[in-house]
Amino acid sequence: MNDEQLLRYSRHILLPQIGIEGQEKLLAARVLVIGAGGLGSPVALYLASAGVGRLTLCDNEDVDLTNLQRQIVHRTSAIGTRKVESARATLAAINPEVSIAALAERVDQRRIETLAADADVVVDGSDNFATRHAANRACVRLKKPLVSGAAVRFDGQVAVFDLRASGAPCYACLFPEHGESEDVRCAVMGVFAPLTGIVGSIQAAEALKLVTGAGETLAGRLLLLDALTMQVRTIKLAKDPACPVCGNA
Repeated sequence: MNDEQLLRYSRHILLPQIGIEGQEKLLAARVLVIGAGGLGSPVALYLASAGVGRLTLCDNEDVDLTNLQRQIVHRTSAIGTRKVESARATLAAINPEVSIAALAERVDQRRIETLAADADVVVDGSDNFATRHAANRACVRLKKPLVSGAAVRFDGQVAVFDLRASGAPCYACLFPEHGESEDVRCAVMGVFAPLTGIVGSIQAAEALKLVTGAGETLAGRLLLLDALTMQVRTIKLAKDPACPVCGNA
């Protein structure tokens, strides 16, 4: 690291759990972020400011006025532009050292697999089960750690699925692909603005810990947050031996 980097990242370097070695890992890291909305915004902001070397952002939507209540990476002037381009401009203004690939597309499993193969960590900030399951299948196949988050109304959840550890569950163990779960869109149900910031920030923290090796991640646990009462609880997750996605992994 040069002198400017040592200064920029000095507060991370002061942490013994990260230090210079951990910060260098961040500078060399590649993270795939699916979604540049309510969750993807704080995820991308914190990963970029922390110095993650390469961020790949995927989102096929344009910035809308209704997004600005919670999608903090976007500005009013960006309304009508692609979310990934809006996000790239904001992130570049915060940390021009970070390389950002802005992909204005809705990614399917094949595309996610291609992108995840070149990533160290995948962070899923999408808002639908189809994309979440596609990301999960890709990460199971490639054995890439997946940081999953969701937020609607006042309820949030975060989990890490890391099949590099034997006996680890995957997203489909918790939410079977052909189960009774239905998409609950914030466009219909509403969402408390700070909730997306809290959940996305936790996702960013988990991604940074996965890269640096600091602390203990949420692997094998589901964190549930009720922002209306501000109560947090965690549930241990078990691998489903009959899971059609990871049962044989």
